[in-house]
Amino acid sequence: MFYGLIQLSWFDATTAALPFITVALLQLLNAFLIDRPTRKVQKASELTTVASLLAEDDTTKTTAATTTNGKASAANGAENGKVQKQKSEHCEDSITNIPSAPVCSLSPPSSARNSINLLHNNNGNNHHIIIPHTPCPPDILSDEYHEDEDTLSLENLFPCDQSEIYASKKISFIIDEVIQTEANYVNNLRKGLKNYGELGARTDAPEVFKGAENRLCLLGNIEQILELHEKHILPLMLRNQRDLKSLFDEFAVFFDKNEFYCYVIFMMNKKASMQLRQEQRVWLQNVQNEINDKLGIDSFLVQPIQRLTRYPLLLQQFISEFYKSGISCKPVLTSVCKLETRMRRLLDVVNQAEDVPTIDEIAELNLAAQGYFRRATDFEAYHHRSRKKYAAKVFLFDRCLICTEVRKRRLAYRHRYEWSTLELQLNGSKSITIALRKHDAAPKLEYELTAQEASTVTQWLRCARKIIEIERVEAAMRGKFMLPMDLVLMVGAAIWLIWNYL
Repeated sequence: MFYGLIQLSWFDATTAALPFITVALLQLLNAFLIDRPTRKVQKASELTTVASLLAEDDTTKTTAATTTNGKASAANGAENGKVQKQKSEHCEDSITNIPSAPVCSLSPPSSARNSINLLHNNNGNNHHIIIPHTPCPPDILSDEYHEDEDTLSLENLFPCDQSEIYASKKISFIIDEVIQTEANYVNNLRKGLKNYGELGARTDAPEVFKGAENRLCLLGNIEQILELHEKHILPLMLRNQRDLKSLFDEFAVFFDKNEFYCYVIFMMNKKASMQLRQEQRVWLQNVQNEINDKLGIDSFLVQPIQRLTRYPLLLQQFISEFYKSGISCKPVLTSVCKLETRMRRLLDVVNQAEDVPTIDEIAELNLAAQGYFRRATDFEAYHHRSRKKYAAKVFLFDRCLICTEVRKRRLAYRHRYEWSTLELQLNGSKSITIALRKHDAAPKLEYELTAQEASTVTQWLRCARKIIEIERVEAAMRGKFMLPMDLVLMVGAAIWLIWNYL
């Protein structure tokens, strides 16, 4: 009976299976093309690692030295007590040791943190960093390369009962405050743009306020910030106000996808906007009195930074009350700790971005072409070619590294290096050597960077090596023939329908 209803020939079956076969062949082809240029590098890295292990084993046998593992201890203040001790287990922000060789998993990670290998070759007191290719491309490039507490456990896989969280009046008050202040923030930005968004259209407006460029200098990208919070963040909070784990997890995705980079751009424009407002203070005061605005444009333009600093404070209060109440819903605690960590790291990047416009010749560098800004770090620098030592601030971008000399209130531009031309060498725990690669010769020494604390070098290297690896993965994938799977399936289905019914 069913055979009479469904008459399927071999030709029809082959046509229907063709899209699936095509997708499978494309995936195999892409995997082969991406993996092929990295095999030699990975093989050399494996040989280097084996040689290092054998050398260490021989040294151990001949010297018969014994090693002991140090134990890190941290004294908590009496006012922190058990709350800070327990939170440190979930929200550890810093890494004191550089990982020796993390393994890249077969599945793409949720961020760029697991897609890097860092191998150390011990040559005396110097540790040369080799960053090989990896066939696991990161699917996103987050605002800060997170090395946080992204662990997978059975407790976090299943939902927990959140009723005891809402039973706490203090926690409920904090949640309501987060949502209410977010709504007020959106309303204030919308009102501020209504009052000061079209100053250049006024008949008495000075020439410095007319035109799109001058408007951008005054207001920055505040419209982009308003769009982010009005269309995404506030609806997210309202939608998940009774499901805190989903609220925190979805909120963290926006940080992982670098959606909050608009605050970094806003901070870069801060000094130019303040200077323009200071020069036109009298006219702006007249406009403020005319529209009867009690706060003024200065209060309006400081709100984005105030809001960004408010987020981690509210989450910190939430975590503190969470422990005090003795709530046992670990999945929610893990999610809020991850979100709080991302917010604090973004806040660090935003604060560091304020120094970018102070670089001399910054306009000639075409800042937009350098990629995302990632970090600015103070070092004592020694330039080998000029044999000059000075206080330096080193800026890390996705496309390059920029070295500047600190001179009172300004930063003198010195050098710019693309990541593909650099090699990094770790000397001890507080010193880094930057060398230029040569095709037919040994690397040429450029800079010796020394920090006051070892943790500064650790964080700087962690950021630099991941930028380098992501650039290499993108370069390996560039030019490869890749088609989205859904597009291939839709085209195949369309061909089958047209062939059979038209």
